[in-house]
Amino acid sequence: QVQLVESGGGLAQPGGSLRLSCAASGFTFSTYTMSWARQAPGKGLEWVSGIYKDGIIRYYADSVKGRFTISRDNVLNTVFLQMNSLKLEDTAVYFCNAHYDMDHSFWGPGTQVTVSS
Repeated sequence: QVQLVESGGGLAQPGGSLRLSCAASGFTFSTYTMSWARQAPGKGLEWVSGIYKDGIIRYYADSVKGRFTISRDNVLNTVFLQMNSLKLEDTAVYFCNAHYDMDHSFWGPGTQVTVSS
């Protein structure tokens, strides 16, 4: 049974940091590209960052480049998103995605991140 469980969300002040984790099980984690996406209140889903299965190739949305860092641990089957210099506009539900191909793409339930003073 495929499972993705996000954690680490919560309340942070502007300029603060949070570290999100996504624990995966039920599939061969090391063969999947892992990504984070987010959905702000009243807005559509926005892709944030992705990391290739080798852990070396990484991509970031312009809105988070230089502030967020994605990483993965293929032994722990976990992907991380280190979020620094948080802004009010980073407030959203953050979702973890595992993607192999169109028939093998999974989403977690999400974790809330709120940036507020």
